[in-house]
Amino acid sequence: MTYTATAAEAMTPTTIPTTAAHGGGTGEAPALGGLPDVPCPRELSTSDARELTRIFFDRLQSLEEGTREYQYVRNTLIEMNISLVQFAARPFRDRPGGPENEDIVQVGVIGLIKAIDRYDPERNTQLSTLALPYITGEIKRHFRDTTWAVRVPRRLQELRLQLAKATEELTAETDRAPTPAEIAERLDLTEEEVRQGLVAANGYSTQSLDVPQDGAVGGPQASTGARTARSLADTMGDIDPALEAVEDRHALAPLLADLDERSTQILELRFGQEMTQAEIGEEIGLSQMQVSRLLTRTLGSLREELLHS
Repeated sequence: MTYTATAAEAMTPTTIPTTAAHGGGTGEAPALGGLPDVPCPRELSTSDARELTRIFFDRLQSLEEGTREYQYVRNTLIEMNISLVQFAARPFRDRPGGPENEDIVQVGVIGLIKAIDRYDPERNTQLSTLALPYITGEIKRHFRDTTWAVRVPRRLQELRLQLAKATEELTAETDRAPTPAEIAERLDLTEEEVRQGLVAANGYSTQSLDVPQDGAVGGPQASTGARTARSLADTMGDIDPALEAVEDRHALAPLLADLDERSTQILELRFGQEMTQAEIGEEIGLSQMQVSRLLTRTLGSLREELLHS
């Protein structure tokens, strides 16, 4: 339903069913003399909404905040100006990683409410002049706080947009990817600031380790049917248990070099060739008991020196 009567023709007190814009509840509007009948605030034309907004703001100034009459007039103002939210939200609806359209509108309504609460009709400015920056600011804040996979400082979030724009411009001019130094010169920043921004930009979106990669597992000779896509997790290395012993082996090397020839031979046969003590005794002409004692004494000495080195 489109409001067609002029404000002067509609200046009659009325009782109107209305829906609170921010509360969702339906209630009977109070009888307010001098206000026009607005049965469908959201369906007003732009010119009618602008004229009625001025009338309702004039009445709002004379009402006590918190009263039923005040809430009705304020809610009607919100309903009449929802089109401002839809207009401001339009550029954000197709943004990658953004929320659904309805979510953007709901966030924008918060900005509209803040603008209505701060609007001063005596300044002779249109509500849209104040409301659009508030609405756009709320939507941008919502994207900043909810769409980044990893939270980074606001300064770096805003720097990401500057870097993207500068990179696009420089690529078009030079027909190649720009260097951090070139981007820094374009934005009047240091190279370190540019590098921080590029690293932070990686936190905007993340990828699951289980997502299949573009490449195929099979080698050049593998048939197409035999190739299966691997996930990123499949291509990542695991911890090598042998790495834990590198430091110990490095510290042990000079101690082994100081051992006598027989002790070195026993250790080589026992741990290098994995021979038993009896086999070692036959190899070097000693009894199994003598080999055991020599092995115990050598290992104990090495262990003590390692602990005190």
